[in-house]
Amino acid sequence: QLVESGGDLVQAGGSLRLSCTSARTLSTYTMGWFRQAPGKEREFVAAISADGGSTYYADSVKGRFTISRDNAKNTVYLQMNTLQREDTAVYYCNGAPLVHVTQIPRVGYMYWGQGTQVTVSS
Repeated sequence: QLVESGGDLVQAGGSLRLSCTSARTLSTYTMGWFRQAPGKEREFVAAISADGGSTYYADSVKGRFTISRDNAKNTVYLQMNTLQREDTAVYYCNGAPLVHVTQIPRVGYMYWGQGTQVTVSS
C-alpha cells in the first residue's frame, strides 16, 4: 500500500514537495512518480533507483523537478519547483524491484494509491 502526501494549491512559479511512503519496505524498489491530469491518461514523471544513485525524468519536468529518497525513512520525495499550470494533476508513486529507472514507465502496475492533488493557479 502506497501513501502519497504533500499536494496543495500553489501559485504558478511556486514549489511543493511530495512524499511517498508505504507499509512495505521500499528500499529494494526502483520507485517512480506519475501524474494524471483531468481527462488525460496517467503519465510518467520521474524515477529513482533503489540506492538513489540513478534518476530519470520526463522531458516536461526535467530541470524543475527532483526525485530523491531516504531509505532510512522509507520515503520517496518529489521536489517540484517553478510549477506551471500544466503540472496540475493527481500525483502517484509506484515502483518495482530489480528494474532500471528507464523501465519504470513501462511496468504494468497492479495497484495504485489514492494519490495527492497538486493544483497550480495562475
